[in-house]
Amino acid sequence: MDKFIIKGGRRLSGEVTISGAKNAAVAILPAVILSDEPCVIENVPSISDVNISLRILKEMGAEVENIGKDTYRIDPTHIDKCCVPYETARKMRASYYFLGALLGKFNKARVSMPGGCPLGDRPIDQHLKAFSALGANYSLTQGMIDLTADKLSGSQIFFDVVTVGATMNAMLAAVKAEGLTIIENAAKEPHIVDLANFLNSMGANIMGAGTDVIKIRGVEHLHGTTYAVIPDQIEAGTFMIAAAATKGDVLIKNIIPKHLESITKKLEKIGVSIEQYDDSLRVWVEGPLVKANVKTTPHPGFPTDMQPQIATLLTLAEGTSIITEGVWEQRFRYVDELRRMGADITVNGKVALVEGTGKLFGAPVKACDLRAGAALIIAGLAAQGITEIEDIFHIERGYDCMEGKLRELGADIEKVSVPDKASAKSDKKEAV
Repeated sequence: MDKFIIKGGRRLSGEVTISGAKNAAVAILPAVILSDEPCVIENVPSISDVNISLRILKEMGAEVENIGKDTYRIDPTHIDKCCVPYETARKMRASYYFLGALLGKFNKARVSMPGGCPLGDRPIDQHLKAFSALGANYSLTQGMIDLTADKLSGSQIFFDVVTVGATMNAMLAAVKAEGLTIIENAAKEPHIVDLANFLNSMGANIMGAGTDVIKIRGVEHLHGTTYAVIPDQIEAGTFMIAAAATKGDVLIKNIIPKHLESITKKLEKIGVSIEQYDDSLRVWVEGPLVKANVKTTPHPGFPTDMQPQIATLLTLAEGTSIITEGVWEQRFRYVDELRRMGADITVNGKVALVEGTGKLFGAPVKACDLRAGAALIIAGLAAQGITEIEDIFHIERGYDCMEGKLRELGADIEKVSVPDKASAKSDKKEAV
């Protein structure tokens, strides 16, 4: 079992380069299946969710070659399976993108129900609604989702709620469907635009990505392409808050400033100084941090994936802040861990009241999900004393070499391996 040990109180300073976007990469990699030729994908983040996606592609028959730093050549022409292995797929939420890609290419797919972070009820009913509209039949048996279609035909799809995953899956399934598909009430996140741009670079005909209506004219063939994944807005936002929490001064490089607008505006209200450039921004703090109210909403609102991080920052601010979670039901599971570090946070349903104490103290804590883990790292960096974070596999699902980047900014953070308790008991029995 690995864990992070952080000695807090060090001010972050220097430069950090942001990796490719997790939420874009985990959809673009399955999308390669739709191509009739090899593709080269650049700026691929080195995270466990990506490693799982690449492993799935290999297990299905694709040739995957690492041809440079963060660059992969993927040849999908030898894929001979439409079933994603159960044990592999259940390790991450984004495995469901293989449903749309396989259905779009072969008119059939078989994928296990996805895993990922426990953030409450995350049904796939809207995904199945989209597949059905395109002409697919589905069944759910023993934890597996089966899709079949005689052929896929363009259709009108209206989502009952704004959903990133279903929007992307509908795009994957519709790009080769016969005729015109119109997706209404579509999600507008940057990674949806990135997926559309990738598919269009292969010859797809997608219009309107980034708005609430996406139109897709089906094509017969998709060709190979070379494409670079966009920078990760959530990683960038996490480093912005880490710099602010430690009263640091950090230049954050390889970003798209427009993707960070909602985060930037909120941090400026809290008292953080931000200067933007073409593909980078500088974050520093001169005066006190002050209270702010935050409500998470779909893009272009404040991202739910930044909620735990900004809550941590607000524990260091002056006054009482109110955080309203507008996307996931169980996004406040990390609060108990922050309380162990001295945070004063009260949760009532989807609303959290944060009393800024101005101080946090090192403690042993556990990451309960990906973004909660990032929040605990920020807390540990700002805290007095030593913080030990367990279950860091959650963090490694979405952050590329987090500890290494932080060390380059001056943080005292170390990744250590400790014997798993179950393994230790087993070893002890054997020794007896």
